[in-house]
Amino acid sequence: MRVAIIGAGASGLCALKCCLDEGLTPTCFERSGDIGGLWRFEEKPEEGRASIYHSVIINTSKEMMCFSDFPIPDDFPNYMHHSKIMEYFRMYAQRFDLLRHIRFRTSVRRVSKSPDFATTGRWEVETESEGKQQSAIFDAVLVCTGHHSDAHLPLHAFPGLDKFEGWYLHSRDYKSPQAFAEKRVIVVGTGNSGIDIAVELSHTAKQVFLSTKRGTWVMHRVAEGGYPFDFSYINRFIQLLQSLLPLSVSNFMLERKLNMRFDHALYGLKPKHRVFNQHLTINDDLPNRVISGRVRVKPNIKEFTETSAIFEDGTKENIDAVVFATGYSFSFPFLEDYVKVVENQVPLYKFMFPVDLEKPTLAFIGYIQPLGAIMPISEMQSRWATRVFKGKRGEPGMHFSGYGKAKLFSCWYVASRRHTIQVDYIPYMDELACQLGVKPNVPLLFLTDPRLALEVLLGPCTPYQYRLHGPGAWQGAREAILTQQQRVEHPLRGRAGHGRSVPPCSSVPHSFKVLFSLGLIVATLIYVSLSP
Repeated sequence: MRVAIIGAGASGLCALKCCLDEGLTPTCFERSGDIGGLWRFEEKPEEGRASIYHSVIINTSKEMMCFSDFPIPDDFPNYMHHSKIMEYFRMYAQRFDLLRHIRFRTSVRRVSKSPDFATTGRWEVETESEGKQQSAIFDAVLVCTGHHSDAHLPLHAFPGLDKFEGWYLHSRDYKSPQAFAEKRVIVVGTGNSGIDIAVELSHTAKQVFLSTKRGTWVMHRVAEGGYPFDFSYINRFIQLLQSLLPLSVSNFMLERKLNMRFDHALYGLKPKHRVFNQHLTINDDLPNRVISGRVRVKPNIKEFTETSAIFEDGTKENIDAVVFATGYSFSFPFLEDYVKVVENQVPLYKFMFPVDLEKPTLAFIGYIQPLGAIMPISEMQSRWATRVFKGKRGEPGMHFSGYGKAKLFSCWYVASRRHTIQVDYIPYMDELACQLGVKPNVPLLFLTDPRLALEVLLGPCTPYQYRLHGPGAWQGAREAILTQQQRVEHPLRGRAGHGRSVPPCSSVPHSFKVLFSLGLIVATLIYVSLSP
């Protein structure tokens, strides 16, 4: 079977590898001259490609974001700069010999059904490279172009911006703070990019204002004991507890924990919605910049004048520049006849398969916003899609009931552009793992391998868990799970003889500390509720 893969970023690379694992013949079309997609920094990226700024550091830790059969090296930092992420991608591509399947500087112009699609499910893919157009037939198509390419700049929502004499830009076009030296700058939006840019600008600009429409909950990267937050809290036991507790209790527990770092109401960031109704923003430095006055939190902008911004609380600030961190829109111009984007939503079964195709031979990889790392999700999606293409997991039809479930699930979140593809990491990964037949059987593990079972249940839900058995099982998965804490601690032991004398081979002791902390919060909640 011939499979066309569109895009050679993180999702495209693992899609390539999964095709090869299943014995398919992939061809990856990449419009630029290199791999990496979003994570390849360039001062002036080509139009339509995702773009980042020079200082970007990923918000998911290395053990949680790695591909499931290729651990990130011990000496890599837990939260990696984009240059280290690119280094890892290049190692992955070399290890599995992926580059020879990629056609660089080749744009996909159109993907259309072949005349015999109803019986074969085949697609005609039209491409252009160096001015030459070609067309070829493929048995299936994987769309891996990402969802951070089309900048959403809602100028109509800000009256007076057309007469503003300063300059403005979308966060996609922001690269470094030098141009903003001694300027008074407003950053609009409190997502990850907005807060990161505001913090960075506050070291250079004369004054930074952070404008937020609804506020946000801010989580820090570093948790108890200095371990990564996701490594400490994204685990099966905590997920089980959360599922058993009322949502109001779960909200209380996490909000209390976040407010122990800094009081969100005091800092002007507390939203009206609860913490689990919104994608969390991750930043360790914001409270330090706010308390020092370098960043001032402001409400939504009511209107602009020639030299200033007037906020909804009536205050007015003179400004020189505006950075709009207002998110992105989805678009698939090469598939416009088959995929309709309405209000930043695409009707996809389990966020992958278009719901109205006769044959499940088209899948979208990585069009998802998880409360966790996206790389393992893209990999899991690719593993399942390639099995579906081969007919080994059946057609994902079932009246597409999963789409309705996804829409219901999305109702938990605040209605906004950034939440149309929102999911929780473990439930979604397990859902796909069940389709694929690779979800770890924890009760059985306790009977056959108690040490591993403890790690799977109480330790972080790292991607290796989905390589223990079933299609694509990896012999190194068990060892990777039992040594994951060692890889977390390795880059932190900078002084010889002053770290742990013998690195532990288990993350369970650390997990008990985390659970004890959560227990204290639950006990406090019970005490408060019972007090007169």
